[in-house]
Amino acid sequence: MTQNDRGFTLVEVLVAVMVLSVGITALVGSSALVTRMVGRGATETRAAEVAQQRLDNLRLAAYSTTTRCTSGNFASGGPVTVNGIRERWIVGAGSVRQVTDTVTHRTARGTHTDVLTTFIKCP
Repeated sequence: MTQNDRGFTLVEVLVAVMVLSVGITALVGSSALVTRMVGRGATETRAAEVAQQRLDNLRLAAYSTTTRCTSGNFASGGPVTVNGIRERWIVGAGSVRQVTDTVTHRTARGTHTDVLTTFIKCP
């Protein structure tokens, strides 16, 4: 081989192809993981929205009467399942009532439960 010969040797090309294939394999694996994470995030968001809507409705029911917390709609309830999200809420007693909403939804690894809690002041 003379100094004027230019180009890559077969060994250099094989090493470059191997490095490139390892990199592409890692990218494919991470893109699948990201896709699963986005799907789980969407489900978690829907579950949180359901729970927040329930807490807002209970707060509205509590404040809708002249004497707070006397509405028939301001009570514990559930379980209710809508779009694969199971929900159950508990309204406590006292002048400051703890309201807890538990939402459960399915994931690839089973079920996941989130609990949202708020306090509503009653006279």
